[in-house]
Amino acid sequence: MDTGNWLDAVRWDDKGLVTAIAQDAATQRVLMVAWMDRQALALTAVTGVAHYFSRSRGRLWKKGEESGHLQTVSEMRLDCDGDVIVLQITQVGGIACHTGRESCFYRVWRDGAWQVTDPVRKDPAAIYGHGPSA
Repeated sequence: MDTGNWLDAVRWDDKGLVTAIAQDAATQRVLMVAWMDRQALALTAVTGVAHYFSRSRGRLWKKGEESGHLQTVSEMRLDCDGDVIVLQITQVGGIACHTGRESCFYRVWRDGAWQVTDPVRKDPAAIYGHGPSA
């Protein structure tokens, strides 16, 4: 795959990664934060489907490859410092979080504690065949 010079505008960290924020294109809600390497960003640009680099698995992954909850990308933006990518996405199935919720940001600091505010839309065991891993 020809990665091209456009990838050189990204300020990759010492592990060759950049922070990627997935934002719902319709509602502007932040759904998740992940990491991308050069290959993930290039594949996302070419396919229009979000690809990330899993630090825990040490490999490239297409969002939704196990769950079916793909993210179709309508726009990619690079911040002023070149070290954060924002993806405007449509979330297939309405679930971005491995816990079965719409967003990974389902806890709100309130009354001195983190309070869960968003419901589980689908049991992770039904999505993955096992419970969510932390």
